[in-house]
Amino acid sequence: MKLLRVLVLVALPLYCLAGSGCLLLEEAINKPIDSQVSIDEYQNFLRPFTYGLETNEAIAQLKQCFLLLSDETLSNFALMMETMVSPDVLSNQWTGTSRL
Repeated sequence: MKLLRVLVLVALPLYCLAGSGCLLLEEAINKPIDSQVSIDEYQNFLRPFTYGLETNEAIAQLKQCFLLLSDETLSNFALMMETMVSPDVLSNQWTGTSRL
């Protein structure tokens, strides 16, 4: 089950690089950060990528962890994720160049 989660997380950036857009990846990153999104709503969003009760419980625990974080921590996490998945970072990753 853990391998499946890793494969999904690896596949999302590749899905974006294939030219189909990154809306799905952005939503997958932004929904757990957003305190207005409930656990049920987040589980429903990820339902097409999940299988079984254990996965749904793991998603609920993940979302609960984000709900317990301070606004400052959530903001810093969002900034880190934006930096990691920005098109500049992804394109430089494939060409071997760095932004630094």
